[in-house]
Amino acid sequence: MPFKPPEQAKCPKCGKAVYAAEEKVAGGHKFHKGCFKCNMCNKFLESTNVSEHESELYCKQCHGRKFGPKGYGFGGGAGALGMDKGERFGNKACEMDNKPSGDSFTGSSGGGDSGTGPKCPRCGKTVYDAERAIGSTVPWHKTCFNCKSCKKSVDSSTMAFHEQEVYCKTCYGKNFGPKGFGFGQGAGTLSMG
Repeated sequence: MPFKPPEQAKCPKCGKAVYAAEEKVAGGHKFHKGCFKCNMCNKFLESTNVSEHESELYCKQCHGRKFGPKGYGFGGGAGALGMDKGERFGNKACEMDNKPSGDSFTGSSGGGDSGTGPKCPRCGKTVYDAERAIGSTVPWHKTCFNCKSCKKSVDSSTMAFHEQEVYCKTCYGKNFGPKGFGFGQGAGTLSMG
């Protein structure tokens, strides 16, 4: 029997033989250095930022966009709402949609806010836990929880409620505080004369 050399590993990206001097390994597959780049954004990869999925390479960011969880509360850090699916890189297919559809989640045919949770008093849309303002027993969106008059952000120490609306203490005092002679001139200046 004649000696047969071992068969060279083939690069999953280009299908050509990969020699030891030019190989990069990911997911048990050998790639050429020039083929070792993200399938979505085309960025060259290193062992620290590569993710392999079914013999295809992605940078960690694009892999997360294409195969990671989607929807409210998932994203790039604390409090982030990640909705980027990587469409600008050509990603069309996703494991999950961003939000439940009206048909399957609530039984309605869609149109408007189909969530079944509590509604924000200001905008009327569903308030999910990840976007809920802290400091009020009534569920508000963080973005809606500001003074109705001046739009200044408020918290539990600077807010005042009036007729189910939130105001900063300054605007509340101007609009709904005591009126008349002797009020608003400073501490202890009630004039009786």
